[in-house]
Formats: sequence, C-alpha cells, structure tokens
Amino acid sequence: MKRLSDIGTIKDILSRHGFTFSKALGQNFLINPSVCPRMASCSGAGKGVGVIEIGPGIGVLTNELCQLADKVVAVELDKRLLPVLDETLAEYDNIKVVNADVLELDLNQLIKDEFEGLEVVVCANLPYYITSPVIMKLLEDRLPITSVTVMVQKEAAQRICAEVGSRMSGAVTVSVNYYAKPQLLFGVSAGSFMPAPKVDSAVIRLDILKQPPVQADEKLFFAVVKAAFSQRRKVIANSLSAGLGRSKEEITSVLGAAGVSPTARAEKLSLEDFAAIANAIGE
Repeated sequence: MKRLSDIGTIKDILSRHGFTFSKALGQNFLINPSVCPRMASCSGAGKGVGVIEIGPGIGVLTNELCQLADKVVAVELDKRLLPVLDETLAEYDNIKVVNADVLELDLNQLIKDEFEGLEVVVCANLPYYITSPVIMKLLEDRLPITSVTVMVQKEAAQRICAEVGSRMSGAVTVSVNYYAKPQLLFGVSAGSFMPAPKVDSAVIRLDILKQPPVQADEKLFFAVVKAAFSQRRKVIANSLSAGLGRSKEEITSVLGAAGVSPTARAEKLSLEDFAAIANAIGE
C-alpha cells in the first residue's frame, strides 16, 4: 500500500479501525517516507532472504521489506493492529503476521518452520522500553540469523555501538560485542514519528559473529561484566567484590592474575580484560 507514511492516510486507516495509540506499548508510527526504504535496504533483505520484523505497527517498514525479501514474518503483540495489517499488507503474499510477545516466542522454532532454505535477518523499529531485552534475546538465543537491523533511541544506539573500553561503553556494549559487530547507520529525528517521542532515534546494525572474539566460560564472563558495571563509578576491585560476593583480597589476586589494575574502571576494560578476569576466577 502506498503513502503509508502520509499522516492523512495513517489517520484515516486508524480511525476506520477504531485504533488509538498505546503509551504502554511505546507505539510511535513512522511518517518520514525516506526512513523505511533506507532501513530495509540496510537490513540485507533481498532474494533468498527471510526477514523477522518485530512490532510492525501499521506496516510501513513491512511494506518495504516485502518488496525486497522472499518472505517476511512480522511479530505483533497488539491484536488491535491485526485487522489494520490485513488491510495495509493485502497486496503481498509473502507476509505472515504472528500475534505474540517476541520475548516469549521460540524464535528458533519460528525460523525452522517459516524460513527453510533462506538466509534470515531481523529488521525492526523497536519500542524504546524493550530495546535491550529484545536485542539480548536475539543474541543470546543463538539464532541462525546473519544480522539484526533495528531502530532504537539515539542514546541507546550510541552506547551499544560505542567502542569497548571507551567512556560511553557499558554492560550492553560489552555484551553486544561478545556476539556481534555493531555499527551505527544513521539518525532519525523525533519528528519522523506520530506521535513524536521526546528523543531522537538511530538505526543500528549488528552483524552476528560466528564465534565470540574471546575465549572464556560464558556464564562467568557475563557475571563479571554485570558485576563490573553494577557500580561503574567504583574501581573494578570494589565493584567485582560487591557484585560477585567475594572478598577484596580474593578479587585483588584475581585481577593480578588477569593483568588488570584493581583501580581501573569498568568502562576502560577491553573484552580481553573481562575474559581474562573470568578465566582467572575459574582457575
């Protein structure tokens, strides 16, 4: 359907279906006509590719993806949008809409059932309030996907795509870099949405790594990362001692074995540093 980014068209469709925006679900629909074509193109959607979209809204991005990919499966939580999507996606026969909460969905099974023989990518305009949980689920579930292209709050995009060991880095930076190579693609102004959010957004792409860039016990690695950033203003010896429930003396010894200064701050550590600490704890 054309002109899905036109305010008049959107209002007419939503009015006919009696739809009102839900703040609780973080619903903001794109009205900037240039964003979705660019985003779909950056996602890697094309021939021989299947796309999982999360939160299609009224189907603006979905339309673009359907024109490029062999198949699109859109996961929408709000059942009120199902009849809207039936209308806006009526011209496509390569789309399936699944009414479900993506955080509770078995995505490995969905991919097995829906995308046999296809390369699979994820592309979505994510509600701000579930950005980190969704991204981490997509990575932690070890899905057979090649990339994740998502629009998120600008500040979240900057933190996710920050260089590990830089001032902007945090636990999510380290965690994402363990699974994927992130890159910030382009910014999207708040005025590109209806209703307009209070902050700008950005589109990022995560290219999934075939194996982690460091070797360590995964459970220990993420326990260390979580503890390190739980009190990021403290030096690493204190934050790890508190976060892991171990004595200061033991943590100081561990840091010495890992070659990490006990007075360093978590944001200054590299992936290799976190792995070395995890390995030293595990010995």
